[in-house]
Amino acid sequence: MLTITYLEMALRLFLAVVLGGIVGYEREKQQRPAGFRTHILVCVGSALIMLVSAYGFTGGTGDGIIHDPSRIAANVVTGVGFLGAGTILRHGNTITGLTTAASLWIVSGIGLAIGIGFYASALMATLMVLASLILMRKFEGSFARIKNLHRLWARGKDKPGLLGSISAVFGEMDVHVTKVDISEPEYREGLNDEVVTLEFHLKLPPQLLRDDLLKRVALQENVLEAGWKLEQ
Repeated sequence: MLTITYLEMALRLFLAVVLGGIVGYEREKQQRPAGFRTHILVCVGSALIMLVSAYGFTGGTGDGIIHDPSRIAANVVTGVGFLGAGTILRHGNTITGLTTAASLWIVSGIGLAIGIGFYASALMATLMVLASLILMRKFEGSFARIKNLHRLWARGKDKPGLLGSISAVFGEMDVHVTKVDISEPEYREGLNDEVVTLEFHLKLPPQLLRDDLLKRVALQENVLEAGWKLEQ
């Protein structure tokens, strides 16, 4: 016999949709591999597993029967770990996607908290996650200026060798690339081709002029436009 009403179950699952969607929306805006839908699915799935674990096996009682609601739910952490690994990408010596993998992991924890009825902790965790993802990004800009880091974007036709030709320019000018973000290809009717945007996080040598580097990148084959991204 269930010890929780269907209305309570529905409310918990709906709350999982809301809180998971809030975190997922932020990731979607940043064009990360796991976005709005993925975070909702992870949060709702975690909440459902916790509901099943806590309330789905209460029928059997007696000698020799041990009810451990934490056993099934504990496997969520392992399962989400494999899912998060799919969002981690490596470009040379640079690894990206760690933040998104961590957001999937914490969203699963939020779902587990909702499933067991810890609403306050789930809400506070969501607020803290948003603070880390949104507010702390401004501090990253300050750190970048201190370390002489710059962000250069280039938009070009999605052709083989685009990334390689730009990277060759960085190598020739002794520019260190710390991170590369690549957008999903978008079809442009005017060009009759797909276009991608690349964003490079760079550490420039002291003697290098930014305009010289920008001109070299803009002159590369299949590059349509390029510019410096202002730090917030």
